[in-house]
Amino acid sequence: MGYFNKTQRDPLELVTIIPDEKPHIFIKKDSVCIKECENKPCTFYCPSRVYYWEDDSIKVLYERCIECGACPYGCPYDNIAWQFPGGGFGVVY
Repeated sequence: MGYFNKTQRDPLELVTIIPDEKPHIFIKKDSVCIKECENKPCTFYCPSRVYYWEDDSIKVLYERCIECGACPYGCPYDNIAWQFPGGGFGVVY
């Protein structure tokens, strides 16, 4: 029996986000991600797939953030700084 995943759709398909020009999510030290973090949990726990790896570096697509607030808690190295986007930006409710 094959593996079936119901979440293959883009999780942001039904969410409206107005991205700010300034990021509201930062990696504090890239070197921590590269040298210390083996399992890369941020690429798994983020429901909107904000984090991904490319050419041995972590990339942050802050424009995809749904403001769930998991970032600072999910990183075992406390290496993600997160704050709400500026007024008028972010998820539209």
